[in-house]
Amino acid sequence: MSWGTELWDQFDNLEKHTQWGIDILEKYIKFVKERTEIELSYAKQLRNLSKKYQPKKNSKEEEEYKYTACKAFLSTLNEMNDYAGQHEVISENMTSQITVDLMRYVQELKQERKSNFHDGRKAQQHIETCWKQLESSKRRFERDCKEADRAQQYFEKMDADINVTKADVEKARQQAQLRHQMAEDSKAEYSSILQRFNQEQWEYYHTHIPNIFQKIQEMEERRIVRIGESMKTYAEVDRQVIPIIGKCLDGIVKAAESIDQKNDSQLVVEAYKSGFEPPGDIEFEDYTQPMKRTVSENSLSSAKEGKPELKFGGKSRGKLWPFIKKNKSPKQQKEPLSHRFNEFMTSKPKIHCFRSLKRGLSLKLGATPEDFSNLPPEQRRKKLQQKVDELNKEIQKETDQRDAITKMKDVYLKNPQMGDPASLDHKLAEATQNIEKLRLETQKFEAWLAEVEGRLPARSDQARRQSGLYDGQTHQTVTNCAQDRESPDGSYTEEQSQESELKVLATDFDDEFDDEEPLPAIGTCKALYTFEGQNEGTISVVEGEMLSVIEEDKGDGWTRIRRNEDEEGYVPTSYVEVYLDKNAKGAKTYI
Repeated sequence: MSWGTELWDQFDNLEKHTQWGIDILEKYIKFVKERTEIELSYAKQLRNLSKKYQPKKNSKEEEEYKYTACKAFLSTLNEMNDYAGQHEVISENMTSQITVDLMRYVQELKQERKSNFHDGRKAQQHIETCWKQLESSKRRFERDCKEADRAQQYFEKMDADINVTKADVEKARQQAQLRHQMAEDSKAEYSSILQRFNQEQWEYYHTHIPNIFQKIQEMEERRIVRIGESMKTYAEVDRQVIPIIGKCLDGIVKAAESIDQKNDSQLVVEAYKSGFEPPGDIEFEDYTQPMKRTVSENSLSSAKEGKPELKFGGKSRGKLWPFIKKNKSPKQQKEPLSHRFNEFMTSKPKIHCFRSLKRGLSLKLGATPEDFSNLPPEQRRKKLQQKVDELNKEIQKETDQRDAITKMKDVYLKNPQMGDPASLDHKLAEATQNIEKLRLETQKFEAWLAEVEGRLPARSDQARRQSGLYDGQTHQTVTNCAQDRESPDGSYTEEQSQESELKVLATDFDDEFDDEEPLPAIGTCKALYTFEGQNEGTISVVEGEMLSVIEEDKGDGWTRIRRNEDEEGYVPTSYVEVYLDKNAKGAKTYI
């Protein structure tokens, strides 16, 4: 089946059909482009939705996400963010693999179609020109034949007329011969043009048009194949992200399965536990004593001598500080126990000293005390422990910075061309001063933490603070000093002596610093040159000596080595040839 033979006379219809095919392709491109826009819009909305419900930093919402249910919800938001990313991938792949490719192909297709139909029109115009020449030659041949017939008839008429002179007859005869010659010439020309036209026409319908239409057919078939391939790509782009989308959904399911209601309940306890012990039983107050006094002196004395103490819980009255102060006046009207309990639940604790008064005023003004004394004991302990941990991290950070500056200064002393050692003195002094300030701040918070831990009920070993700064004797001392100073608001009175504070700050720190395990050797090295280690932290080596490497060069030009398991220090990296165990195939030399 060939369009050149089957559709040889359908040039205009083929032109319309191929234009329609390009329109269909452009319509499909528009469809894919709108799909990519929808995917991008959907991804953007999903990201905005995920961002909208993300916890705000440094806010109360961030603290709520310690619960497993909130963590699962946060994981769901993160998975939805990744889910949105896959829709962005769909949009990008469809744009690059379909839209851009097809738009470029459409331009090429339009150019090819234009070229093919231009060739067809050119061939068509050529055959039309040949046809016009043939028609013109034919009309001229017909006209010359008629002129020759008229000239012959006129000659015969003149020749038969006896009144016509001989000269006129000769003239008519010559005119007839001329017309006959012109007719013969027109006939020959017409025959030649007709022959050439037939040849051109045969080539047009059997060679030119079939070739052109064949190219157009191939072009159209390529367009059809291309649009089919694009549809397959359209499906594959979606199919490629299905596994990743499935992983996102699996992550949501896994997050949902990780929810632990028992753990959340325990977190609620840790978040809101005050650390106070429940109040004891309320003692029975006997208001019948005045009535007994009016009966007789014997009954009165009997009551004084043998009146039993009615107690429900056996708790001392000094331990009932959470309740409001009882009025023991016998003249006061008796009120129900429920009213007393409601009064206790709605009443505010009494401030017992000037220090507590200042704390209460600061709470009303919105300020938080530095020692978190406005919180219940358990919550205060957690806040103080958190503060101590933060300070320890800052101390470690400043210590590392000071060590780096010290090592850099040593390098400058050995190699003055690298820098001026005096330029680091200011930074070194500043780092040392910051460390000292942080240590004093840490000791202050650790003293408060020791006070709180001394007053709290016994807890499990895992819940106790893992610190060796305070031994059992110190905890006992602080406990004894603090038990009689506790007030309902979790604060303490000014009865704390200067001596107890000094005892806390003077705690022995020797248990904190045990002997460190020696660093393992990571390789060996050979001294290339003799080095006299005169500065602190360096070690002397002799040329050719073999030693153990315990720390690689960190970029500062020094390598840490050990000799005989008891002597170690730093040497310039350029003075040794290092052989690391992990690179057994060859030696790595720092020169």
